[in-house]
Amino acid sequence: MGHLMRGWRLGLALAALAAPAAAESWRPIFNGRDLSGWVPKVNHHPLGENWRDTFRVADGVLKVSYDKYDVFKDEFAHLIYRTPLANYRLRLEYRFIGPQTPGAPAWAVRNSGVMLHGQAPETMALDQSFPISVEAQFLGGGPGETRPTGAVCTPGVTIVVDGVRRTEHCLSSRAKTYPEGEWVRFEAEVRGGRVIRHIVNGETVMTYTDVRFAPAEYAGLHAAGPSQAVPLERGYVSLQGEGHPVEFRNIEVLALPEPPGR
Repeated sequence: MGHLMRGWRLGLALAALAAPAAAESWRPIFNGRDLSGWVPKVNHHPLGENWRDTFRVADGVLKVSYDKYDVFKDEFAHLIYRTPLANYRLRLEYRFIGPQTPGAPAWAVRNSGVMLHGQAPETMALDQSFPISVEAQFLGGGPGETRPTGAVCTPGVTIVVDGVRRTEHCLSSRAKTYPEGEWVRFEAEVRGGRVIRHIVNGETVMTYTDVRFAPAEYAGLHAAGPSQAVPLERGYVSLQGEGHPVEFRNIEVLALPEPPGR
């Protein structure tokens, strides 16, 4: 009888190994038709005003477009997803297209990003260029350029990389350079502010930990935040427009379990 029970248990174990893994429950947060669920905030303009139709949707693609601008005048823009998130994976595809907008700064050529753990949109000032957040920066390369995408920038926060707290505004990633017009797959794995990973075309290119508010930087952003360097563990996702046309598609989120004790 013992050998029969052992055989039965072994059979169950083998069956469990052979069973397909449960499908991940990715959820689209961009419907491919309009900007439902998102709100624009353009520098110098009130929340909800989509200045000069900067954000628009066509053929299932969310476009950041400047064809209605005569000249770019510091109108840094963010399209903010209205639901705050804490523990999740975010994935999307992006590409840069077309020329830089007249008046946009030179550093913003083929430069965009997705802001993670951003402040609530209602708390942004009228003349606030960027939300307090941590940015996964997207860069595109011109001929002969080396511009690794998936870098990290820190408007209003600091992070720890390899055990060292970093105060530089941007830190380069280990990613490749991708040219204008090429769709690039990006994923962020966000576990509160404890650990965040940037993944480009399936390769982890940046990892950082312990995201904290940086009160000394708020004045430069015309923003208000906590008076202490407390952890930043949740917030709003936004897509960025800095003066160069960029497109996004297939924007999805996968909820991750809360850590024990939360």
